[in-house]
Amino acid sequence: MSGTVRPSDRPKRFYKIVDVAPGETGGFVVRLDGRVPKTPDRKALTLPTSGLADAVAAEWDRQGERLDLTRMTLTRLANVAIDRAPHQRAGLVDEVVRYLATDLVCYPADEPEALTIRQAEAWAPLRTWAADRHGLTLETTDALLPIEQDPATLARGREIVSLLDDFTLTGLVHGVALCGSAIVGLALLAGELDGESAYEVSTVDDQFQMDRWGADEEAAVRLAGLKAEILACEV
Repeated sequence: MSGTVRPSDRPKRFYKIVDVAPGETGGFVVRLDGRVPKTPDRKALTLPTSGLADAVAAEWDRQGERLDLTRMTLTRLANVAIDRAPHQRAGLVDEVVRYLATDLVCYPADEPEALTIRQAEAWAPLRTWAADRHGLTLETTDALLPIEQDPATLARGREIVSLLDDFTLTGLVHGVALCGSAIVGLALLAGELDGESAYEVSTVDDQFQMDRWGADEEAAVRLAGLKAEILACEV
């Protein structure tokens, strides 16, 4: 398949020991045989918390004879947070607001009834939480055409997201894109949902179709990859 990286084409593992240490200028760094890896922009891979540093270190430690960068979600996000987020914050905030304007949890189906019930059980509590916790009051529709959310709600969402630090904002943008929902992403960030729950509420339609018609291999592989990425955002 075009674009597929063969295992033999992946870079070889060049280190044996992975550990975490305090950074020279604050935060925490992952060390590979005592050396700190660099981001694509040649900056030290420095993490703001020991918990995140431990999780990134675990990604490096799990690697086999050759590195599989597709399984290093947190490392990739850390690179973005260090290299891009400081200079592209406005664009990252805009991306979250765009999802809020057409949020998954605002578009329940009108049929079949079994699906509408599942969607209501998964999404209605999240809309209530968003209104109570963040003041984000959202309109819903079961029509095919998109609806316009209150500009005040979108402005409030922008205000909330703009206050996040670079690492948190980067993680939120990734989670929102995976889930198709700014509300699910914010709930995951706040601990209202764990990674497993965020996956479940954002794949209600997929799960319903599989229960009804059975799962094909391609869909199962796609959902497994999606779940792994969402679970990584829980850190």
